[in-house]
Amino acid sequence: MHRQLNREIEKLKQHVLKLGAQVEAAVFDALTACREHRRDLAEAVVAGDAAIDQAEIDLEEECLKLFALYQPVAGDLRFLVAVLKINNDLERIGDLAVNIAERAVFLADHPLPAFPFDFTRMAEVTARMLRQSLDALSSGRLEPAREVAAMDDEVDGINRAMYRQVQDAMRAEPDRIGSLIQVLGISRSLERIADHATDIAEDVVYMASGEIVRHPTLPRRT
Repeated sequence: MHRQLNREIEKLKQHVLKLGAQVEAAVFDALTACREHRRDLAEAVVAGDAAIDQAEIDLEEECLKLFALYQPVAGDLRFLVAVLKINNDLERIGDLAVNIAERAVFLADHPLPAFPFDFTRMAEVTARMLRQSLDALSSGRLEPAREVAAMDDEVDGINRAMYRQVQDAMRAEPDRIGSLIQVLGISRSLERIADHATDIAEDVVYMASGEIVRHPTLPRRT
C-alpha cells in the first residue's frame, strides 16, 4: 500500500507543479500586458482563469481522496497538508494575475501621468520569489525556500514607495486619478503575489522538515 501511495504522491506533485506553471505564465502575461499595453494578452489572462480554478478543484479532490484511501502519517501527511495549502495559494495568485490583467485593459485606453512608474524591479523580484518557491517544491531543498522570505521585504518596500509616488501624482494631476488607482492596484497585487509565494516557500519548509516557520517570533517546540 505504501508503494502505491508513493506513486500517487508523485503524481500529485506533478499536478501541483503543472498548476504552478500555469499560474506563473498568467502572472508573466498580465505584467507583459501592462508593460506593452496589450489588451489582447490581458483578456487572455482573464479568460484563462477558469482553467486555473478547475485545476485547483481537481487537486483538492485528489488530496482528499488520498487522505480517505491511505490515512497517511508522518512525511506523507505533511506533504498532503502542504499541497492543500499551496494549492489554495496558487489559485489566489491566479486571481491576482487576473486583477493585474483587468487593470491593464483599463490602462490600455487611459494614458498615465508623466511620473516614472516602473514596476520592473518589483515584477522581477516577485517573479523570482514565485519561481524559487516552486523550484523548492520540486526539489524539496530547504535553502531556496528559506531565501524567499528575505526577498519579500524588498517587495514590501517597493510597494510602500509606489504608494507615495501615486499620492504625489494624484496631487499633481488630479484628472488622472482613475489611471493612478489602477497603478496602485497593480502594485498591491504584486505585493500580495509575493506574500503568497512566501507562504508556499514556508509550506515547503514544513513539508520537508516538519518545521513551522510562518510565525518566527514564536518559540520552537522541542
